[in-house]
Amino acid sequence: MEAEAETEVRENKAEDSRERKRLSETPPDDDCCPICFGSFTVPCRSNCGHWYCGNCILQFWNYSSASKPCKCPMCTCQIVNLMPEASLHQQQDQEVTEVLKSVQRYNLLFVGGARGFVQKMRELPLFIKRMFRALMDPDTNDSYLAEMRLFAMFLSIIYRATPFDFIPTGSLGIGRVFDFSAVTLVLILRLVGIYRRRRLMQRVRRLAAMESLQE
Repeated sequence: MEAEAETEVRENKAEDSRERKRLSETPPDDDCCPICFGSFTVPCRSNCGHWYCGNCILQFWNYSSASKPCKCPMCTCQIVNLMPEASLHQQQDQEVTEVLKSVQRYNLLFVGGARGFVQKMRELPLFIKRMFRALMDPDTNDSYLAEMRLFAMFLSIIYRATPFDFIPTGSLGIGRVFDFSAVTLVLILRLVGIYRRRRLMQRVRRLAAMESLQE
């Protein structure tokens, strides 16, 4: 019984040590950023306890869904809050200040409630820009189609609530008109992305052929 009790105590101490390390105010000295595999620059801790370079995790989020929190590359938990290292707030370096501002904007987007909704409305141009850029990527998934259709439904609700009636809908109704427009826009952007990809590949092949001829 005493051996079992000692084992349990050791396991509890080890668990407490791991938890303190996970929730420490500074990144571990012997660790590195899991994204760039370099030393931490503007280190930020996620709500799940993993540390990243502030710029790295924000860039990683840029390649994910525009309206959803970034998923932790280590444990796939949704990152709804990034906590910069406390000492960073005392620094006057411009690059550090810019990253901290971006981190604060990210946190406000997913804070939830009325404040989060207001921030999402303020950042709507950013969401649209990211969505369009992702839709032109042939390798992106189809989640953006659903987001575009939701956005179109939101616009149709706003249109119905206004006294304007300048869009000819025929027998379709304004909801279907906006929905079909969203789907058509997605298809056009995807075709543009495929065309741009082909042009880029042709340019790469020409450059490679020119270099081989010079050799």
